[in-house]
Amino acid sequence: MLAIEEKINNLPSRPGVYLMRDRSGKVIYVGKAKELRARVRSYFRGGDGRSQIQFLLRRVEDIETLVTGNEKEALILENNLIKQYRPRYNVLLKDDKSYISIRVNVRHPWPRIIATRKIVKDGSRYFGPYSSALGVRETLDIVERHFLLRTCTEHNFKNRTRPCLQYQIKRCVAPCVLPVDPKEYQGNLQRALLFIEGKQQELLGELKERMRERADALEFEAAAKIRDQIQAVERTVEKQRMVSHWGADQDIFGMYREGGFIEVQALFVRQGKLTGNQAYALEDLEFSDAEVMESLLTQFYQGDRFVPDEILVPMELEDREVREEYLGERKGKRVSIFCPQRGDKRHLLDMAAENARQSFFERHDQEKRREKMLLELQGKLRLKNYPQRIECFDISTIHGAHAVGSMVTFFNGEPDKKRYRHYRIRSVSADSGGDDFAMMHEVLRRRFSRGAAEGDLPDLVVVDGGKGQLGMAVAATRELGIEGVDLAALAKMRVQRSARSFEIQRSEERLFLPGRSNPVVLRRNSNALFLLQRVRDEAHRFAITYHKKLRTRQTLYSALDRIPGIGGARKRALLRAFGSVKRIEEATVEELLKIPSMNEKVAQEILQSLKPALR
Repeated sequence: MLAIEEKINNLPSRPGVYLMRDRSGKVIYVGKAKELRARVRSYFRGGDGRSQIQFLLRRVEDIETLVTGNEKEALILENNLIKQYRPRYNVLLKDDKSYISIRVNVRHPWPRIIATRKIVKDGSRYFGPYSSALGVRETLDIVERHFLLRTCTEHNFKNRTRPCLQYQIKRCVAPCVLPVDPKEYQGNLQRALLFIEGKQQELLGELKERMRERADALEFEAAAKIRDQIQAVERTVEKQRMVSHWGADQDIFGMYREGGFIEVQALFVRQGKLTGNQAYALEDLEFSDAEVMESLLTQFYQGDRFVPDEILVPMELEDREVREEYLGERKGKRVSIFCPQRGDKRHLLDMAAENARQSFFERHDQEKRREKMLLELQGKLRLKNYPQRIECFDISTIHGAHAVGSMVTFFNGEPDKKRYRHYRIRSVSADSGGDDFAMMHEVLRRRFSRGAAEGDLPDLVVVDGGKGQLGMAVAATRELGIEGVDLAALAKMRVQRSARSFEIQRSEERLFLPGRSNPVVLRRNSNALFLLQRVRDEAHRFAITYHKKLRTRQTLYSALDRIPGIGGARKRALLRAFGSVKRIEEATVEELLKIPSMNEKVAQEILQSLKPALR
């Protein structure tokens, strides 16, 4: 601590960023300051009495500082370092990949509009993110039906030789193969973007003018298509709620907290209409409301997220002017951040706060329901552990070929996809016909071996199957000396047909537990059974997905893969030029040499390798 005190005394009184590290050198907190020495000194001299800060300081072993030219540079650097280190004691937002956005590849001569959960700096325009995937799908469906933009992938677009089904059902003008006017296509694109941006009044005015022009020119079929576009846009406008009359682009943030549990709700207003919302749940935080909001805004407006003209926040921010300058430079025009005290804008803040309150209680009600479901599961199965973390295993194979195992994890009754794992079966060959029990044993042994070494074991392990699969789980834990993990096997319902009845009857799903000869049968509609079925079905889906992926890879393997000198680029070029391996075999050396990067030696090798292979 003396070394830290000495370091604090030598800190500069300049703007910058400070990083607090623990004994292992891991960054546990990142902060920015107008004056580094004063800000860091306030932590260690009792200037901040929050229990969380006191706990943080007990773990601090070193402090590193980075000086910046001004406070705005410190704001940008703080954001980058938080993204890089993900410190334990900073306010951290979930990655936007959990939300859906709309992407427009504007650099392409024939752009398409698609939904995506990944935002990449590739020159494309992004809209969102949106909390409702269904709403995005409905929007894109309207765009497809009325603005006639292509939806095909780049591969299909380059290799298509005739119009696809989208053209046949009048959802695309087929620029891939037909002579389409680029100006007309770009016009459709711009109108679609106006629709996505929520600028419906501007779009409606343009569409009505174009409809009159077509009607005056006696082009009644074209006018009717524009009329359909107008009706689709007007139906969308009716669904949106008008919240202001000045047509501004605004983001409104509301906050609700109970102790260290915080809910933040962001409302998005575009052209005076409420177009969407997004909620964030933050836990175990004792930072002040202003600090939470500052940290949230820092991460919220990172990347390519749209920056509105106005940002309404529920409290005054100390660094408001710096943030306005930074966001204004990104947007290319002035951005205002303020906390209104009265009037229509205050009403919007109150609405956001009420939404945050409702979201808070809904989230915590869901947590209580999940806790009740887990307690019921523990009681029904007489588990030693509260099943906070459940892992489920499944095997997918066809006669032993491409055998894979899957593991899915549920934490507090919800999927924890970061902990999902795939396993390629190593010890059981396809020639043996596929021993499901041996495969399950291999997967479980590999999982438990690593878990025992890392001290990372679940509360409950569920295997898909009956007594045999449960026996493999018991054997794996005994071999590795693992204790304290509950085991269970969930067997699917069986079809039972009585000779005296024409009706097909199904047995109940059965749970097999170690040390019990008879299975446990849970009530069909019980919460405990619902959770186990959900976990089992997710493991099955995850295994099937990976198995199909491996089969697809094997199917795509062709005779070209066995030829020396033929890599992925040459293979794609050959298939693009000739269409099939059969046509490549029938080609001459001169025709093969027309392929980019092809030489005579490789061309000769191709023909010599293919002819015997195809005969």
